[in-house]
Amino acid sequence: MSTQEADATPRQAAGTIEASEALRIPEDKAEEIVEALQTDLASMYVLYHQLKKHHWAVEGAEFLGIHEFLGDAADDAEEAADELAERIQAIGGVPVSSGAALEERAPVAPEGQDVYDIRTSLANDMEMYGDIIESLREHVNLANTLGDYTTEEHLMDILEETEEHAHHIEHYLEDDTLVHEDAM
Repeated sequence: MSTQEADATPRQAAGTIEASEALRIPEDKAEEIVEALQTDLASMYVLYHQLKKHHWAVEGAEFLGIHEFLGDAADDAEEAADELAERIQAIGGVPVSSGAALEERAPVAPEGQDVYDIRTSLANDMEMYGDIIESLREHVNLANTLGDYTTEEHLMDILEETEEHAHHIEHYLEDDTLVHEDAM
């Protein structure tokens, strides 16, 4: 049972913006940027959980390399989520943080709880990465258009790393392999 006070007064209500005096981003622009970043934050957490699932479930002759890659990619998704949450807070928003709220806000959906072969799992990951890449590109453009060049730079860094992971998955899904055909 939770020990949180049900009648406690929050310091800042979720979904509100308290514009930063230091950053001087107008409230209307801050609202737009925070909304976009909340989407990216939620997407990164959905991606993180799916990658961790695949990291834990991978089997087969190429287990170790894929296992390590998925672990690193999940760590990078979690780090990106942290950077996004920090930026949301700096701009004056409240980062979305609960599981249900994250999945509701994310434009991507996890594959579910069943375990699939690694080729199917990686294909699902690549699809999710592609959706997130498109969203990040839109939000880079939005931040630039609104004159928030710091957010633009943060998003560009996250986009670059996200594209790199998607590209690695694309390589894993190619037909070339060191595994003998009779072993597959």
